[in-house]
Amino acid sequence: MLFTFACLPAGFKYLRQLEVKQDILWRVYLCFLGIVVLSVLVIGKAFYIQQVQGEYWRGVSDSLHLEYRTLDADRGTIYSEDGSMLSTSIPFFDIRIDFLADGLREKGGKRFSDNLDSLSIGLAAIFKDQSEKQYKQQLQKAYNKKERYYLLKKRISFHEYKQLRQLPLVRQGRNKSGFIIESTERRLTPFGLLANRTIGLSRSYTDGKKQVVTQNVGLEKTYDSLLRGVSGKRLVRRISGGAFIPVEGSEIEPENGKDIVTTLDVNIQDITQTALMRMMVANKAVEGCAIVMEVATGKIKAIANLGLMPDSSYYEMDNYAIRTAEPGSTIKLVTLMAALEDKHVTINDMIEINNGAWVLKGRTIRDSERSPKSFMTIKEAFEHSSNVAMAKLAHAYTQKPGDFTRHFDNLHLTGRSGIDLNEEFRPMVKDPKKKDWHFQTLPSMGFGYEVMLSPLQMLMVYNAVANNGRLMKPYLVNRVEKDGYVLQEFGPQALSAKICSDKTLQQLQECLVAVCTDGTAKGVFKDAVYSVAGKTGTAKVNDGKYKYTDGVYTSSFAGYFPADKPKYTCIVVIKNRQRAPVYYGGKVAAPVFREIADKLYASGVDDQRVFEANRTVDSSAYRWSGNTAEIEKILKKMAVDYRDSSKGESWGVVFNQQYAPVVKGLEIADKTIPDVKGMGLKDALFLLENMNVKVEVKGKGKVVNQSLTAGAAIGKGQTIRLELN
Repeated sequence: MLFTFACLPAGFKYLRQLEVKQDILWRVYLCFLGIVVLSVLVIGKAFYIQQVQGEYWRGVSDSLHLEYRTLDADRGTIYSEDGSMLSTSIPFFDIRIDFLADGLREKGGKRFSDNLDSLSIGLAAIFKDQSEKQYKQQLQKAYNKKERYYLLKKRISFHEYKQLRQLPLVRQGRNKSGFIIESTERRLTPFGLLANRTIGLSRSYTDGKKQVVTQNVGLEKTYDSLLRGVSGKRLVRRISGGAFIPVEGSEIEPENGKDIVTTLDVNIQDITQTALMRMMVANKAVEGCAIVMEVATGKIKAIANLGLMPDSSYYEMDNYAIRTAEPGSTIKLVTLMAALEDKHVTINDMIEINNGAWVLKGRTIRDSERSPKSFMTIKEAFEHSSNVAMAKLAHAYTQKPGDFTRHFDNLHLTGRSGIDLNEEFRPMVKDPKKKDWHFQTLPSMGFGYEVMLSPLQMLMVYNAVANNGRLMKPYLVNRVEKDGYVLQEFGPQALSAKICSDKTLQQLQECLVAVCTDGTAKGVFKDAVYSVAGKTGTAKVNDGKYKYTDGVYTSSFAGYFPADKPKYTCIVVIKNRQRAPVYYGGKVAAPVFREIADKLYASGVDDQRVFEANRTVDSSAYRWSGNTAEIEKILKKMAVDYRDSSKGESWGVVFNQQYAPVVKGLEIADKTIPDVKGMGLKDALFLLENMNVKVEVKGKGKVVNQSLTAGAAIGKGQTIRLELN
């Protein structure tokens, strides 16, 4: 018993140790089990992400490294009427190489090594900037470093690009050669300053948000949507170094812009601009413009604008021809027409000039040159540009001022002319019902003040008188073309069949001739071998920068020639420097008109025929439309390599893009006329008749023209005429 009790403490101690050990083991087992469970969960989650959610996360990963870049289309060309290029795009090319392209790496790089020598020789021969050995070392080094987007050459010319395409390795295609061609373009005006502002500018710059912004003016702006074409897209992938390389087969090819054929004549433009420049330089003038219009049609044959630059040179910095200002004495033709048409006077009636000064309610209206007699006929007053006489003719409308301003409406002088230039200023002709009308407004308007008109609008009036009363809308564009095919044509448009009666017209014509034979322009045209009809103008400038008292004058002359058989109407407007010693219209503007008229007459103006160049259709251009699947089936059957930009559209068009066929989708919208040009009759009929459009057909072959514009809404029972060729 004693032994038993003595052993109890030791037994308890052993039991406690055993319990502690078991407790520790359970904790270890529990931690191990937790780790196993956690491992199973991690492995399971990884399996789930990889196998179940794999496509989603791979797409997220790609989105971080892929992005779409815009592919600009080649901008269309602007031509003169005789086919000369006035504004065109010159292509340049950046050449890069993907040295990890499968074609270069397969079979241990056999294709690269086999073509390295010939490629180096070809590059040295084309660019002549390095030897064959240097090119070989350069290419081999880039190949060994596995460059993905190696820049070989930047901004090479189109001629160099064509030579490069003929090299043995390059012509095997992008997948096998690794060559990546990126095209850019630069806008060029081959004739420099000639009509530069009217043709317009197409300039790109990067704004504060690092966005590329294109700024256009002139025809480049008005017809921008046609000239710029349709942009495409290219998917690019980010690689090391922050560079992006194109993803093969992801391009949506752009569709190049259309061409614009203008009414401008390069020869007439050169004559006009040279004559204007000569006078601007001689008189140190601030700004000036000259416009030549074809009488019968309203075509603008030349439009020159010159402004003084800080370095004392002249440049086409603004289009002064469509900016408004107080016209001065050239408006007297409108005043005289109103008085004659409303039978207030005839040109043989006498009017008191009061020795060239007339006081009207405290204001003295003066002639710029003192009249030799107190009384004159209306014709004589017009010849000598009497402000007093014209102010009195306008003042006669005091009781019914609306009868006077109505003539401005009839001559379309209260709104824009509608010429193909979006920057045209809106004229200002005061309304008798408005608050700014006062008792001096009518006489002031009579001789060219308190009214704002552009030189182009004044030219329209003089052209109408030359055209036997027919008022023509001025225009600058003959037609729109694509690859030599005419898409849209523009022709003469009469704004008014008759601006006044024949009797009034005959008197106006007689007075305009008298200005050049006996009046203010007598000295300029006294020895001309042809007859001229026109009117001089001199106006004080009040434009915000200068006041009437600052001594700045605008000189102008508007008229037509030959007076007996008018071919061209011309206006010259020159803003002189402050306190210029010579500023009268007969001394500054009329000589410019004379120089232009002399040279045009010497070139055979009487027998001249309008020459419009018929440019040949581009032999490399083609366009076929139809069912996309059938187009691709034919191309594959013929073993023709093509680029697919159809985006799954059922209907498509195939055309040439950088010497390769491109299939592009045609978006067909419900209740909208589709573009069926380039389709065969079967496809065109199927598409249109399913839209409940009646079809009339002329010719055979494929569709070259359609009477309803693509994109127009479809009306009930609508009929479309298709021309096939």
